[in-house]
Amino acid sequence: MKRIAVLASGTGTNLEAILEAQHRGEISGRVALVLSDQAEAKALGRARRRGVEALYMNPKEYGGREGYDRALVEHLKAAGIDLVVLAGFMRLISPYFVNAYPLQIMNIHPSLLPAFPGLEGVEQALHYGVKVSGCTVHFVDEGLDTGPIILQEAVPVIQEDTVDTLHQRIHAVEYRLYPTAIDLFCRDKLKVEGRRCFIID
Repeated sequence: MKRIAVLASGTGTNLEAILEAQHRGEISGRVALVLSDQAEAKALGRARRRGVEALYMNPKEYGGREGYDRALVEHLKAAGIDLVVLAGFMRLISPYFVNAYPLQIMNIHPSLLPAFPGLEGVEQALHYGVKVSGCTVHFVDEGLDTGPIILQEAVPVIQEDTVDTLHQRIHAVEYRLYPTAIDLFCRDKLKVEGRRCFIID
């Protein structure tokens, strides 16, 4: 059974969805560790309430981004982590981190990549006037939301939408799509060739 670490900076709603899916037997792996760069992150409390090891690591103690990532990787390797899941982790991942876990780091983004990468993807989409948005689960590479796409799902944009209402509907899809992608990884059902990620029958 693969061991999963979740990195989160905020409320941890995607973490909660992942833990719920695991509890229902929908993920063939186990969240073994939750790490945060924010001492007050609600994600840490969510993890502890479910008996998952949760650790705050202060970025100021590690002398820059790569120093922090080296410390993260050290903890992850010591815990025997097979898959790193970013769930609202508000830090850029260094090349060192990516190279330590090649095609073993996942992220979810609230747009249909490659459209609207980076921050405020939902706001960008609304301002652009798209009729369809959605979310994307992808592997993390050294670029900004540029890694191979694992799963995507569309969410229609309605005329009355605000950033908040559209984000809420995208979140509902994220809570289902992210655990599905994690389970596919844990069951060795993903194969990457170049930029393309294939699901193996």
